[in-house]
Amino acid sequence: MNTSEQDRWSRVKSRLRSNVGEDVYTSWFARMDLEGVQEESVRLSVPTRFLKSWIQAHYAERVLSCWQAEMPEVHRIDLTVRTAVRPVAQPKEAPPPVETRRAPAAELRSTATAPVSANHDALGGSPLDPRLTFASFVVGRSNTLAHAAARQVAEGRRGDPVMFNPLYIHAGVGLGKTHLLQAVTWAGNSGNERKVLYLTAEKFMYGFVAALKTQTALAFKEALRGIDVLVIDDLQFLQGKSTQAEFCHTLNALIDAGRQVVIAADRPPSDLESLDDRVRSRLAGGLVVEMGSLGEELRHGILKSRVAAARAHHATFEVPEEVLTYLARAITHNGRDLEGAINRLLAHSKLNNRPVTLEMAEHEVRDLIRPQEPKRIKIEDIQRVVARQYNVSRSDLLSSRRTANVVRPRQVAMYLAKTLTLRSLPEIGRRFGGRDHTTVLHAVRKIEALVSKDTALSDEVEALKRQLQE
Repeated sequence: MNTSEQDRWSRVKSRLRSNVGEDVYTSWFARMDLEGVQEESVRLSVPTRFLKSWIQAHYAERVLSCWQAEMPEVHRIDLTVRTAVRPVAQPKEAPPPVETRRAPAAELRSTATAPVSANHDALGGSPLDPRLTFASFVVGRSNTLAHAAARQVAEGRRGDPVMFNPLYIHAGVGLGKTHLLQAVTWAGNSGNERKVLYLTAEKFMYGFVAALKTQTALAFKEALRGIDVLVIDDLQFLQGKSTQAEFCHTLNALIDAGRQVVIAADRPPSDLESLDDRVRSRLAGGLVVEMGSLGEELRHGILKSRVAAARAHHATFEVPEEVLTYLARAITHNGRDLEGAINRLLAHSKLNNRPVTLEMAEHEVRDLIRPQEPKRIKIEDIQRVVARQYNVSRSDLLSSRRTANVVRPRQVAMYLAKTLTLRSLPEIGRRFGGRDHTTVLHAVRKIEALVSKDTALSDEVEALKRQLQE
């Protein structure tokens, strides 16, 4: 690319930035590069397929018009996906078409030391959503610590001491785990200094199994361990003994080498029953942060943020404050329901050419208003409440003592753990001093039989349930 083309490209970018606004430009165009200009066409590239399809669907005409303002003869924009490893052009030869510049999947060794793109096609990286950045993340009381820890990780530099490793974020569905993990990846990959890889647990499993089949497992391992920041989402779906063993080795190798690991799951490490004890122990040794349910103030902020994002494409879209207040109070389950509500109002308003009203909102989102989800009860809470009720210590419940004043409270606690949580019998046994699942089953059946005929015990158990659920 010669100097005149570079100058034109700089002017086009400035024009595009003014046209779409700073936020939109940063989200979708900051990583677009000029590949070349040929007569009536311009070749541009972006790092991910998602960016390519999004820009083509929403901004193709704007990009073309900005180029035509500089070069009226341009009539076509060719947008391609560049890869992590670019071949070196041979002298006096035309460069190959951009679409063919793809590193073979087997050449994993080279990607461990080459600049790594945001979705790491060669390493099987999971695709990233350009909307999920720190700029679009709404911070509230329930996610302040998780957000601060994620920012700390994203702003680190190669060679800096790692403050907490791994960073483990857990929360229920739709509370922002994936948003934070992808924000870390986007921020970390904004420069070429560090290599940040985002993988879902499913992608990790697929990549490892595929590497075994193609006999490139060693290269796959070397490439993974060459990453500066490894980001793993939905760890609860990691299955298979060999895959878990490889994950454990990778986790240990990265942490021991001072590389950062960030993980998200829908439960704390101790509740990942399918994972090996060594993995759970290593995960619990870092910073474990829970993202709680969304408060009404935070839900209101998320709604306003989503309306603002929609207005970037539909300038006349407006949602009255009374509608936002209603939605924030009525939709309490998760952030995805809130986004779905705004999308419905947008579609209804545009397709029917009607302004958004409270009556419209009440009708359109009625199926998103769910009954309040019961409180998530932890086995540790059950043990603490039962120990206090029967005047014994939690360590007594976990011990091997068989005296009557300990056996009955222990059986009640096991019964409550089975009826108030989703934990399996083996997991409950493990959490009660490493007991066998048959011991737990016996305790559950014993208490079930007693409460059916002992009114005092039945009332006692019901009172404990109410105390735990409040």
